[in-house]
Amino acid sequence: MSPSNALKQKLVSQQEKIANSKTNAIIRTRFDKVSSKITNNSNVLSGKTILVKDNIAIKGEPLTCASNLLQSYKSPYSATVIDRLESNGALITGQTNMDEFAMGSSSEYSIYGSVKNPYDLKKVAGGSSGGSAAAVAEDLCDIALGSDTGGSIRQPASFCGIYGLKPTYGRISRYGLVAHASSFDTIGILSKQLKNITSAFSVMSGKDPKDATSSMETVLSLEKYNKEVLPKRVGILSDHLLSEIDSEIIDRYHVVLDFLTRNRVKLVEIDLPYFDYCVATYYVLTMAEASSNLSRFDGVRYGKRATSKDLNELYIESRSRGFSDEVKRRIMTGTYVLSSGYYDAYYSKALKVRRLIKDEYNKLFSKVDCLFIPTTSSTAFPLKNNLDNPIKMYLADIFTVPFNLIGSPSLNIPAGMLKNKLPVGFQIAGNSFKEETLFNFAHSLNKEELFK
Repeated sequence: MSPSNALKQKLVSQQEKIANSKTNAIIRTRFDKVSSKITNNSNVLSGKTILVKDNIAIKGEPLTCASNLLQSYKSPYSATVIDRLESNGALITGQTNMDEFAMGSSSEYSIYGSVKNPYDLKKVAGGSSGGSAAAVAEDLCDIALGSDTGGSIRQPASFCGIYGLKPTYGRISRYGLVAHASSFDTIGILSKQLKNITSAFSVMSGKDPKDATSSMETVLSLEKYNKEVLPKRVGILSDHLLSEIDSEIIDRYHVVLDFLTRNRVKLVEIDLPYFDYCVATYYVLTMAEASSNLSRFDGVRYGKRATSKDLNELYIESRSRGFSDEVKRRIMTGTYVLSSGYYDAYYSKALKVRRLIKDEYNKLFSKVDCLFIPTTSSTAFPLKNNLDNPIKMYLADIFTVPFNLIGSPSLNIPAGMLKNKLPVGFQIAGNSFKEETLFNFAHSLNKEELFK
């Protein structure tokens, strides 16, 4: 069978799987538009199918961010990552469900309905990139793109048992990503295969003149991302930080630590800097940035518009009908912390704490090559379990938000299934622009098949 015929059969198979899926991970497909792009070229991503989170622009396709406000909007251009992927042979086959405007940790805040976990349809897939994670876990694509502002790739990757990368801030262009919190947002990658992650990362990374925050830091060759090299010194959690984590996750954590010890890797017990302040700092800053970024969605320039002769009334009605309760909550909180009289008490103080956290992590990464910590404190929780308790929902990101605060890379690696038949994952986090350390470590663990 020729490569092109094999690929056509693969596309047909994935279409059938999407049609039969019960996770609500996919909101639209475009197989008709990629069938004409099938070639026999040997680009690094030739034949790889990619699903894209619905907050990343694809020219001519709807870009709704799972929000009623943007339900009729189509993007007039493609994100830089889409152009780079397609120029390297990738096939963009559709778009995935998500939390509205990437604000959530469960993919339940969506006009398209909740995303369900492929391993248990009564559980969440995680968020806000839950659709991308569930799609990968179900083999609906080879690779999926998501966005990670505070754990939105790594947490659902953990809940769905796949690899999920949050790159260094500035490593991958954000041009074409609908902004949530601009100083935190990153476009990342999810896949069952680590080599798919490194392949996509190698072509997506690099300076983009359309994104002033993208870095000129050198992107290494793909070969250097695919080596099997254990780090020399690894930071691990102290016992008191492990005390609130599921006991089965702790047992699997020690399986890896024992393996590292046998291979003469130096384990350095650490406390995560300012751990108790990270979530509060993160939400003060991201809600403030969100209130600013989402001000453009007023029913005049974008999306649905209410009917009113009064301009102020038009703004109020358009935004009241267009945004969900969670998005409204974050906009109002962000506006509050930026308002006169509260700016210094909240926003300015949070910026200072963020700097302290960054400085302490810089010191930490001068002593270790990377950190190895849990991604989440438990497996996926039941649908609707946390919807009435925003604080509990926010705390689901407790182990992921520190690396968005400091901008460094973090990779979720799958760690098998627990007795409840749900997946779990661990994070490898490294210093800025040292993704190769994460990849090489993960390749070494993957080779050992510690969780089979």
